[in-house]
Amino acid sequence: MNFFSLGLGLVIIFSAAGLPSLHAQEWTRFRGPNGTGIVTDAGIPVTWTEKNFAWRVAIAGESHGQPVIWGDKIFINTAMQTGQERALVCLQKSDGKILWTKQSSQPTHRPGNKNSGYANSSPVVDRERVITCSVSSDHFWVRAYAHNGTELWSRDLGGFKSQHGHGASPIIYDQVVIVTNDQAAESFVVALDLKTGNPVWKCVRNASPGGTAYGTPIILSRPGEPTQMILTGKGHGLSSLNPKTGTLNWEAPVFDKRMVASPVVADDLVIGSCGQGGGAGNFLSAVRLGGTGNVAKTHLAYTLNKATPYVPTPLFLDGTLYLISDGGIASAIEAKTGREIWSERLRAEFFGSPVLVNGKIYCPSTKGEMIVLATGDTFNLLARNPLGEGSHSTPCVDQGRFYVKTFTHLVCVSGP
Repeated sequence: MNFFSLGLGLVIIFSAAGLPSLHAQEWTRFRGPNGTGIVTDAGIPVTWTEKNFAWRVAIAGESHGQPVIWGDKIFINTAMQTGQERALVCLQKSDGKILWTKQSSQPTHRPGNKNSGYANSSPVVDRERVITCSVSSDHFWVRAYAHNGTELWSRDLGGFKSQHGHGASPIIYDQVVIVTNDQAAESFVVALDLKTGNPVWKCVRNASPGGTAYGTPIILSRPGEPTQMILTGKGHGLSSLNPKTGTLNWEAPVFDKRMVASPVVADDLVIGSCGQGGGAGNFLSAVRLGGTGNVAKTHLAYTLNKATPYVPTPLFLDGTLYLISDGGIASAIEAKTGREIWSERLRAEFFGSPVLVNGKIYCPSTKGEMIVLATGDTFNLLARNPLGEGSHSTPCVDQGRFYVKTFTHLVCVSGP
């Protein structure tokens, strides 16, 4: 994610085992295919210089959100005038030309962390519309636009109380957009009709002072099992809702700190992490799927306290969890047991989440490098590539190109 970072008419739902994705309209939401952060794209380079930038375009204002893509268009959130103007920007994918910008005024307050901002979340896009959230202490606007920039509908969900601003991104599922609103005051998850913005269901959540949730949900769909939506948040820990009704299936409130990273499903486990600035007391927990009601005592598989991520979301592939901590320690963990396979320092700091492309891990750093690691049983640093400046954002991948939001630009890196 950013700091607090379906195809062609189909709703693409991957099982949480991190399966390779399809090649049509992959990066429509935060962390790409169903939030796994995993794609197969043969054109993505391992090493590059700034000469390999296909284009680099300045984006007005401040934003740490990941862009999303549909067809020949890229959509990204930003905020100007110290957050009092929010905008959705549409660019042409081929050359980065800005096609349109839709701005809206929104009086706001400064988040309590210098690494945060006013545009931390990502939009979500389908064939007909792109949906974005702009949030302040007094307003939580959800707006839908056509791909040509025409506003289709808007809905204000009310105020938002949080020490560090907002960061969770919306998702699309079965003709609704699902928006999480876990904060320090009245909290809920709501599903809005894609065509009208009218509420379809609303699930009240436990408010948690100091525990605003910044993770983006994922959909878990497996043959013969009910589809469920997995969420993270201090008030409920790891939890599962029925995405058609908002009914709570189970929850595991095993976390005592803020949850920023999004959930990851690793075979029959759900992974979540919590933390605070400075890293003191940060930890990761794995909860077994299944059960009903509060499963904190019955389904907790293990907890890890060493070099666990607070902001970056982990990756899961072939039985292994790959962790990149905020302070720059990369680790490979046997997912079913929590056993450490390897752990190494990267001499960098991270607020964006890594992505996994063709079995390689790409991690954008706050100092302006894209660090590339091999997956497997041994640590292997493959490259340290330039981005032009630092980034707090998560990359997206599409048709042989990387797109990365740095502090002031959107950068496109092309393969040979």
